[in-house]
Amino acid sequence: MTHEPDTDTNEPTGDDAPAVEQALPDGGAAGADDVALDPWGSSTVSDYRKLFEEFGIEQFDEVLDEVPDPHYLMRRGVIFGHRDYRAVAEAMRNDEPWAALSGFMPTGDPHIGHKMVFDEIIWHQQQGGDAYALIADLEAHSARGLTWDEIDEHTRDYILSLLALGFDPEAGDLYRQSTNREVQNLAFELGIEANFSEFQAIYGFDGETDVSHMESVVTQMADILYPQLDEPKPTVIPVGPDQDPHMRFARDLSTRMRFFKVTDAFASFELTDTERELVAIAYDHREEYAEDPDQPRCGEAGEWLADYETSATEARNGAVEKLDNAGKEPLRPRTRFLDRNATDEAFDALVEEIDGEKRRYEAHVDAFDLDHAAAEELARQVEVDHGGYGFIPPSSIYHRFMTGLTGGKMSSSIPASHISLLDDPEEGYDKVKAATTGGRETAEEQREKGGKADECPVYELYAYLLSGDDDEFAKEVYEECVGGDRLCGGCKEQAAELMEQFLEDHQAKREEWEAKLDELDFEFDSDRKRASGD
Repeated sequence: MTHEPDTDTNEPTGDDAPAVEQALPDGGAAGADDVALDPWGSSTVSDYRKLFEEFGIEQFDEVLDEVPDPHYLMRRGVIFGHRDYRAVAEAMRNDEPWAALSGFMPTGDPHIGHKMVFDEIIWHQQQGGDAYALIADLEAHSARGLTWDEIDEHTRDYILSLLALGFDPEAGDLYRQSTNREVQNLAFELGIEANFSEFQAIYGFDGETDVSHMESVVTQMADILYPQLDEPKPTVIPVGPDQDPHMRFARDLSTRMRFFKVTDAFASFELTDTERELVAIAYDHREEYAEDPDQPRCGEAGEWLADYETSATEARNGAVEKLDNAGKEPLRPRTRFLDRNATDEAFDALVEEIDGEKRRYEAHVDAFDLDHAAAEELARQVEVDHGGYGFIPPSSIYHRFMTGLTGGKMSSSIPASHISLLDDPEEGYDKVKAATTGGRETAEEQREKGGKADECPVYELYAYLLSGDDDEFAKEVYEECVGGDRLCGGCKEQAAELMEQFLEDHQAKREEWEAKLDELDFEFDSDRKRASGD
């Protein structure tokens, strides 16, 4: 079907037009002062800078140059943040084992917002990673109350779109939570390290929260760590920023499951992280106070540190007290292995494997000729050899939320706000044509002042989807808009035709895969219907 372009019209922005956070230089946009991250809420983020400041998410721009052939979502700033992605990028560059995983809660039709995550998993698979895609059906049933019939219907649609977009099921792993016994077993073990007070603090759970909802959280933790069951390896989880509470909890649990904790130390006693930084400063200044700088004493370092100016006064006082109590014990850098969950056999094996000078204590062992990185690798290898997991804390990347076509957030419950991957192509065309824009009130004003592409859901469609890998096309649309050479009528016409073509192509590929679904090792029909009374 063809459509006549309307190239000499412009459409008003409207008073309720949203601010779209599109590829801003500092990774943020003006907006709300407070950010709340709720994995089950209706999340939007008005100020992405708050995520860096309040939650410790790092800017993706800082690691972009380390990524081989980065995806266009990375290049355009749609993927704006990360946690520890350098470990994945390094494995990617060095052709070492690594993995990528993301899950999809089947609560409605897959739409163009989900396509971003599909694309991220597929790209990581194409870069050589072990790719995992899961259907979070237990979460959908417990947290959203969907019946198993509804879940099965949506599951089929999600899998078909994932395959149609390029996921290779022979090279990757597709599963649903309810049928993966390994995930459920791992969730049980992780649950031993979790407690209700954490669920309260992280998720706001209370006495009215269903036990199944809490169980779904540890199941998600198991999903995140599942790629490392066979061997520890860097693993990235592509998510929206609303899922960051899950990532922080998973990273914490992965550390708690470890046999050993590796830290830097300076004497027989243990220090907090901040105390350790201050004692390191004292050691570096030993020439100023030590009678023998080659063998400074703890008491000498304590006297010097007591006069050191720092805002961390509580940590300084704690470090000074510990140094004073140690008296004449030598202050000497070493790498420390703390016994967390190790068996006696594993601890003995670790001590045996440490080369060079070492000193064993009841709950830790100090190595004097081993750097931190080598110590981490040794601890992990000994753990795996003795039946432990050896988990590497999972990494994550964060993409911006797509703005709804009608303004505000994109919502599955508001059909006009999003384009389903199942929409009739003509309907997709019509939705784009009806979308809110970032244009001026009149064509004349648009030509004079230029459009506001950074506040336009239609330009977002170009940047996130319609331009594909063609950065020059995305740039051309942007520059023509802000330069006043592109009017909203013609721009939406072009976007609508591109969307219609995308949906036609995507649905044709879905049909091809639908004929081959029986060949997949995947259970589309749940056996839980009778048990749940659906």
